[in-house]
Amino acid sequence: MDANPQYGPRTVEEVFRDFRGRRAGLIKALTTDVERFYQQCDPEKENLCLYGLPDEQWEVNLPAEEVPPELPEPALGINFARDGMQEKDWLSLVAVHSDAWLLAVSFYFGARFGFDKADRKRLFNMINDLPTVFEVVTGTVKKQSKEKSSVSNHSSNKSKTNSTRGTDAQAKYARASLKDEDDDGLEEEDEDHGDTLCGACGENYGADEFWICCDICEKWFHGKCVKITPARAEHIKQYKCPSCSNKRSRP
Repeated sequence: MDANPQYGPRTVEEVFRDFRGRRAGLIKALTTDVERFYQQCDPEKENLCLYGLPDEQWEVNLPAEEVPPELPEPALGINFARDGMQEKDWLSLVAVHSDAWLLAVSFYFGARFGFDKADRKRLFNMINDLPTVFEVVTGTVKKQSKEKSSVSNHSSNKSKTNSTRGTDAQAKYARASLKDEDDDGLEEEDEDHGDTLCGACGENYGADEFWICCDICEKWFHGKCVKITPARAEHIKQYKCPSCSNKRSRP
């Protein structure tokens, strides 16, 4: 729910910025903040909704009381299914409903402020260029198999350019010795990772960014998204992303 009821993006770019902010908040709730999100969705509580906020944050709260609401509401009562399903299935279900809500909010703004056919098409195309929350949460992003092959390709490239590093260290992080590589090697590496998406924020790989791979789920993450620096990665024998670290048997 938005703190300012008068908030309303009016241009295609503003609506898309609003979409990206809310989407980032939802992805954070379902990945890096999943333990806190899980605990807040207590089935003993009333109907609860998961809200993505424009500032890339999230909250679990009761739906708005006014009818009709200022904005479309997310799926109601997501907490009731929490203990009746496998956690990954429950998170996937919440992700699907979150995707539907994100589109509803964006096209609500479009209708409210008179977007014509061209504006609606442009907005949808901008949204459609990003992987859905469901794809990020479940790891079923398009070209996922190519992403995995790029991991092995990268390890091979690193062993050729820097033989002093062990192969385990090469698999842990992607950018630590970038400056040591020649221009051809850099271009080849960027091509390999061009379709790789961060498991936390869902954004594409970019040059000169530090990345780290989870040894459990094999997803890649921006170091900044999981708070891992190149120096810290040097001392990690087996890296577990926040989602894999939080997984445990639940009563």
